[in-house]
Amino acid sequence: MGDRGEDTRDAATEGGNPGNGFADGDGHRARPGRDFGGVALAPAPTRLIPRQIPPSHRDFVNRDAELRALEEVLATGLRGPGPGVVALTGLGGVGKTALAAHWAAGAAGRFPDGQLYVDLGQSRFEGTIDVGSVLGAFLRDLGVDEAYIPPTLAGRAATFRSATADRRLLVFLDNARHAAEVRALLPASGMVIATSRTRIDGLILDGARAVVLDPLSVPAGTLLIRRWLGDGRAADGELAELVRLCGGLPLALRAVGARLIRRRRLSVDRVLTELADAEHGLDALANHEGVHVERVFDAVYDSFSPAAQRLYRLLAAHPGPTFTPALAAAATGEPDAAAHLDELVDAHLVEEIDPEGTGEERHRFHDLARLHARRHALRDPEPEREAALRRIVAYHLVAADAADRLVLGSRLRLGGGTTTASAGTPVAPRFAGRAEALDWLDAERADLLAVLRAAASRGWHDAVWRLCESLWALYHSRKHYADWIESHQLGIVAAQWERRPDAEVRMRNQLARAFHELRDHERAETELRRAEELLPIVSDPRLSGVVWETQGLLYLARSSPEDAVRAFTRAREANAGDAHGIVVQSYNLGQALLAAGRPDEALRVLDEALATAEAAGDEAMRPRIAIVRGRVLHALGATDRAVASLTEAVRAAARLGQHVKEAQALEALVEVAVHVGDVDLEHHGRARLGVLYRELGVPAPEAGNDRA
Repeated sequence: MGDRGEDTRDAATEGGNPGNGFADGDGHRARPGRDFGGVALAPAPTRLIPRQIPPSHRDFVNRDAELRALEEVLATGLRGPGPGVVALTGLGGVGKTALAAHWAAGAAGRFPDGQLYVDLGQSRFEGTIDVGSVLGAFLRDLGVDEAYIPPTLAGRAATFRSATADRRLLVFLDNARHAAEVRALLPASGMVIATSRTRIDGLILDGARAVVLDPLSVPAGTLLIRRWLGDGRAADGELAELVRLCGGLPLALRAVGARLIRRRRLSVDRVLTELADAEHGLDALANHEGVHVERVFDAVYDSFSPAAQRLYRLLAAHPGPTFTPALAAAATGEPDAAAHLDELVDAHLVEEIDPEGTGEERHRFHDLARLHARRHALRDPEPEREAALRRIVAYHLVAADAADRLVLGSRLRLGGGTTTASAGTPVAPRFAGRAEALDWLDAERADLLAVLRAAASRGWHDAVWRLCESLWALYHSRKHYADWIESHQLGIVAAQWERRPDAEVRMRNQLARAFHELRDHERAETELRRAEELLPIVSDPRLSGVVWETQGLLYLARSSPEDAVRAFTRAREANAGDAHGIVVQSYNLGQALLAAGRPDEALRVLDEALATAEAAGDEAMRPRIAIVRGRVLHALGATDRAVASLTEAVRAAARLGQHVKEAQALEALVEVAVHVGDVDLEHHGRARLGVLYRELGVPAPEAGNDRA
């Protein structure tokens, strides 16, 4: 593992100070430890088996052939190499997701290692998917620690295949469009279900089983409605006509059925008359036989209360794929607006989901319902629609700022949760702690980027760069590189429009960090050079510090340690008066001095950093400093002192629950043990490392190999 250039990413002044008692972004607080070889070790976090498939409907009819096909693919996948793959296709609203979820619920016991789910439609922008971010989320869900998730798509795909090689896992890829995006998400074993509205011929050529889902037949649809309404409510002929007018689409049938259940005095005959008399609407809402689902949705919409109708229309202004009750309140400007969400959910035009397992109430439109809501929203005056979007942008600014402050604590911030684009003062969500705040940012990732794009397209530049700044906690911790780069490129343009050179420096520096981690050194240098050109007209010296820090990391990555020494020295000078900043830059400087072959100076700097950290109560930095200090002492030939420093690093990291740092300290300790021939120390260190590697979700390196 060693001390890598990214080693400072969670402690750097640009990253902030998350406070004591937290690990490297994993959010686990220190707990009572275990004793191992005289070293108190914190218990590992409990690894949960992912069970992410959406809940299934209890009422299910006329899908026996499709369910048998899924069973056959499962049997084939369990026998042969590689995963079994099903390409499940059909019209929008025909029930593809419901069918897959229904089957997965019954087959859960045959996937003991879990079920992964992603709605690719939520992540799609201009036809493309950030597959790397999807793989990163899958790896985290499988227990791979953030520090071991590679930055590149190829690296993440390879790690995903390794992590799934011996697992019986179901991967559900909802709303796929292209074979390439599915291929990149295939595990090494288990089973994959990919749903799509159109045939994905490339998958079929790869050997996937094609299963086409047709609309319900009239007899099957009639049986389904009869189950909901009971006997005596309507004649079979009336129900059959209702199925025909709904095109056999379960989504439309559920919307009509929910209305009939809510209003017991409403007759089926009246509903038939309404649907038959409704005006023809958008072609996008027509099925393949020309039956307009819009007629069904119009009738349901007309049954809503005025407050629910307004909520339905204004939610269509939200550019993101999901929304929470808090967002609903922000969109309408009414604190109790969320109470009307139940009407939309009961009508099956909005569904309740929990995509990231955060436990927070979260909703989304079916995409056909979203089209319908947008059509009705066009009836509202343009200023009212724009005001709703401004309130949505303002809510995300306030919420992201609150989450960023909880995740990263004290760090340099130029903006905050207010902006000239704000309308009113939205209420930020309350988070129980740092881990919950980070999980909220991750669950909101697609919505946050969509809101940022919408603000940029309308010229709300102040909101764009401020939101970008608050997304640092998310991108810095979870490494959504495509989002990171796009958002900060928009942020740079916004800062230029606002004539905020300080904000432009911030945006360029944070963008350079993304390129640095992706090992795109040329683009990182370009951004840093442009940031440095602006520093003479920026008054805050701390901005110079974060720029020089990033430049130092880049110099280290490019094997220019003397240049790194100069950069970190300037960064430390810029942090005068900030104890945490001085500790971080001294730590960075110590690494650079060691790499430059100047261990005596490195030891002096690290001793000063350790003393400053202890005086300031900066517990989170102590394991990091002790690791590098141990390596420096080893380079100086002070073996006993090196072992003592590294042992203290193990203890401190274990006490804080910093499992990655604990592993790094143990690796360095094993390296020293091998060098001096201490077999017992080497044996105990490797044994504990084996346990840690399993807990971190990564394979242990072979003896003698250092992790890059």
